[in-house]
Amino acid sequence: MKAIISNQPGSFPFQGFFLALGLGVSLITARADAPSRPADYYTETFRPQFHFTPAKNWMNDPNGLVYYAGEYHLFYQYNPFGNTWGHMSWGHAVSPDMVHWQHLPLALPEADGVMIFSGSAVVDWNNTSGFGRNGQPPMIAIYAGYRAADNLQFQNIAYSNDKGRTWTKYAGNPVINLNSHDFRDPKVQWHEATHRWIMTVSLAADHKVQFYGSPNLKEWTLLSEFGPAGATSGVWECPDLFELPVQGTREKRWVLAVNMNPGSVAGGSGGQYFIGQFDGTRFAADLDETLQPTPAVVPEGTVIADFEGSDYGDWKTTGEAFGPGPAHGVLGDQNPVAGYLGHGLVNSYYHGDGTQGTLTSPVVSLIHPYVNFLIGGGSQKETCMNLLVDGKVVRTASGQDAEQLDWHSWDVHEFAGQNAVFQIVDHATGGWGHINVDQIMEADSPAHSASEAALWFDYGKDYYAAVSWSDVPKSDGRRLWLGWMSNWQYGGDVPTSPWRSAMSIPREVGLRRTSEGIRLVQKPAREMESLRDRHFAFPGGDLAKANVWLADQRIQGQQLELLVELAPQTTGVAGVKVLKGAKEATVIGVDHSSGRVFVDRSQSGNVGFNLQFPGLQDAPLPRVTGRIQLHIFVDACSVEVFVNNGERVITDLVYPSADSKGVEFFGPEETTKIRSAEVWTLKSAWH
Repeated sequence: MKAIISNQPGSFPFQGFFLALGLGVSLITARADAPSRPADYYTETFRPQFHFTPAKNWMNDPNGLVYYAGEYHLFYQYNPFGNTWGHMSWGHAVSPDMVHWQHLPLALPEADGVMIFSGSAVVDWNNTSGFGRNGQPPMIAIYAGYRAADNLQFQNIAYSNDKGRTWTKYAGNPVINLNSHDFRDPKVQWHEATHRWIMTVSLAADHKVQFYGSPNLKEWTLLSEFGPAGATSGVWECPDLFELPVQGTREKRWVLAVNMNPGSVAGGSGGQYFIGQFDGTRFAADLDETLQPTPAVVPEGTVIADFEGSDYGDWKTTGEAFGPGPAHGVLGDQNPVAGYLGHGLVNSYYHGDGTQGTLTSPVVSLIHPYVNFLIGGGSQKETCMNLLVDGKVVRTASGQDAEQLDWHSWDVHEFAGQNAVFQIVDHATGGWGHINVDQIMEADSPAHSASEAALWFDYGKDYYAAVSWSDVPKSDGRRLWLGWMSNWQYGGDVPTSPWRSAMSIPREVGLRRTSEGIRLVQKPAREMESLRDRHFAFPGGDLAKANVWLADQRIQGQQLELLVELAPQTTGVAGVKVLKGAKEATVIGVDHSSGRVFVDRSQSGNVGFNLQFPGLQDAPLPRVTGRIQLHIFVDACSVEVFVNNGERVITDLVYPSADSKGVEFFGPEETTKIRSAEVWTLKSAWH
């Protein structure tokens, strides 16, 4: 069956019809006489202008990134029925440059009770699969199927003979089935040395990836496994495997990228990578003696509550959730609780997740600029600890659906000298309907939890499921990838409509030998330069001179590219504020005292839609002297910050007011020097 539908983004009137019929074959073509775009096309509040977004509905992981016949293909997990995660199919778009995208009809629809989960696509140049026609190579999609009826995940394939416009699902699916609940996200490539296809696929809950080999994409043999290794605090998803030269040398290394949820260095979703060797059968990670776990940083301070007593003292309870006093670890059938100090902690699992209540402190006078505390348990809005000033909630935090307590910090300098109350809340009754808290204290600097011995490819909260394009021509020579610019902590709550989620800008990935060892580096794909419009250049000077230049040139906007080089300092915090309004800004800076670079979105605009959203994400500065370069992309609801030619990257969503467009340098007046700055306004990729 074939239907003709418009290729107007978001205009998919027959998708529900196809899915309702349970068709196993998607035969949908774009009408040549598609209507022109309306005047208000892609102008909604928070709509990115140079990041890929669906016209409407929910999108998450990028899938099937493949280059063929002059087109970069982007398939993506997509719910054609609404703005939340749900019935998953593959959406589809193509681009000549990874910047200007054309939406195409749904590629692989959910059918026969099988959702289309993440995967990859390749061009079968030698027609090893036998699916090619008329001497032309087929395009093959390899994806995880998910059957809700028995909660199983398995690997399927589909093929296309018209450059990805229509697809046929293979009659012999699944091609690999382990009868597993956590077997997903296949990434396939041709391995020339062994003359076979290699599939890298995740055993998510086991913190492993498996490698399979095949002569024809239909019959697969298990070759080896890798893991557990590195960070294992979350499930392993969306793996990728590729070889790269080490810049400036004749060396080559293989990179195994593993996305992880939850458990990134910033909290929530993120990704780590391993550097090593792959012989076509096994991946062996290099021994990296410089890579060590990072211990917790807990500054001295004034303890407000450590919950070591037999009761709660002056703290008042309501309901039953918190019991008669602090817990000494596990309550009832609870999983092991870890990370608290001493013998006692607040644990609202008293009589299970079904109980509710509150625990409220006496009035406390805030003196120090930070409040540090340990927190774990549920991530819901109904399981949290709040800080109240004048009866209003001014700060809030919750766990990450784990019994591990980790350090969390609030910057409360603006409330210095004021009275406050801490309230620990459990208003939830379902799974993870409890909260764990311990060691509340004031201090002069924030606390940081210990981190696992892992290499992270992004230190922000909003770069996940990153995968690379296959079949980029050898004449190009680049490894290009992008990621889902969101987070499973709050992806379903972000204040956008009628669409939800965006992809990052395309990035070129490389390896560089640094003072820390061989490390993955990223830079914006050169195609992004096609969007540059007005250009401004500042030759250098002190802070006041730099801000006068910004004002004189009237530099502002919500689509900007900035290239800023800061002079090194021994102390102090300096950087640039973007998306600045009367009472809000996204702050991008360098803390010279601690040696860290950060994005602070705690007052970036709308931060109240989810407890996990506000805050600061930071990364250790690369070990260099003489320069600190910040390459920043600002687009309506996001910032992407590349530090020192991509040795560190921080990607964060932000939701500013419509009139928050200002740019301002900041730092100690007497010591901050801006060595140079360039700013471009960026054109829309959609208009």
